[in-house]
Amino acid sequence: MMHIKILGMGCRNCRTLEAYARQAAAELGIEAEFEEVKDMDKIMSYDVMMTPALVVNEKVKVAGRVPSKEEVKKLLAEEA
Repeated sequence: MMHIKILGMGCRNCRTLEAYARQAAAELGIEAEFEEVKDMDKIMSYDVMMTPALVVNEKVKVAGRVPSKEEVKKLLAEEA
């Protein structure tokens, strides 16, 4: 099972990134567990200075921007 984390405080961009990640996983048929990480100490432990960030299987894939859904699909496919 893939572990996907959205790092951020729950802003609109964070919610958009989570929606894209959920849609991309579903379209790719990937079974995934999602987690929102809002604790700043935990976010900083990933060396992320700007949110939102996408973490897949404990690897930071994108930080400080919202990638397109197609980019998220590509990132998830690489980890599958």
